Amino acid sequence: MGEENGRIMVIKNEPAYKTPKDKRKIKVCVNGPYLVSGGIPLVERIISRDAEGYSREWRTGKMYSSKENYRLCRCGRSENRPFCDDTHINVNFDGAETASRESYLDQAEMIGGPALRLTDAQDLCASAGFCTRADGIWNLTKRSGDPEDRRIAIEEAGNCPSGRLVVWDKTSGKAIEPEFEESIGLVEDPEVGESGPIWVRGGIPVESADRSVYEVRNRVTLCRCGKSSNKPFCDGSHV
Repeated sequence: MGEENGRIMVIKNEPAYKTPKDKRKIKVCVNGPYLVSGGIPLVERIISRDAEGYSREWRTGKMYSSKENYRLCRCGRSENRPFCDDTHINVNFDGAETASRESYLDQAEMIGGPALRLTDAQDLCASAGFCTRADGIWNLTKRSGDPEDRRIAIEEAGNCPSGRLVVWDKTSGKAIEPEFEESIGLVEDPEVGESGPIWVRGGIPVESADRSVYEVRNRVTLCRCGKSSNKPFCDGSHV
């Protein structure tokens, strides 16, 4: 375990995370909401931008009261967002799951650098924008022999909510991942006036409507606007 720019980082063998508590999971309903069980904390996570307009850090917003079980809107039309009010029934929401069942590494491309490697699964992009600062994470990875470029690349990858971007230590071959408690974040981007995806953190399993379980990862983002072409995952369509 180490510290990068005030953030605790953990080096892992792979991007898949720890085995979660047995009762904690998110179930995708057929053309309906996400069923959340196990008392998973729910909190707003707000994108903060720097003076140049780049996404720079996360800050905590509203914290919702703890419930053992709750339903999160998946169609984007509920009058009680983020919770489901069954509007999906009235609007004939098509929530068919279209996401690949391949593992993250099978979907990702790899970019090499002197100190870091970067894996990038573009279909998982949630458009949070943390990867573009300082000439972008792709160029930073290629220049990662420089300590400052390496530091910023690690910071940018760790701020990617969807886990599209993962940096790997080239010497050890291990992924460098932020350490998250099991929680759900509701992404908000007030500067562009958009509500982003549901940010699932800390290795909480997401169960498909067909009862199979998607690859358990440290961080993924689920669509909550109903428009993604990569359901149940966000593809940035809210932007």
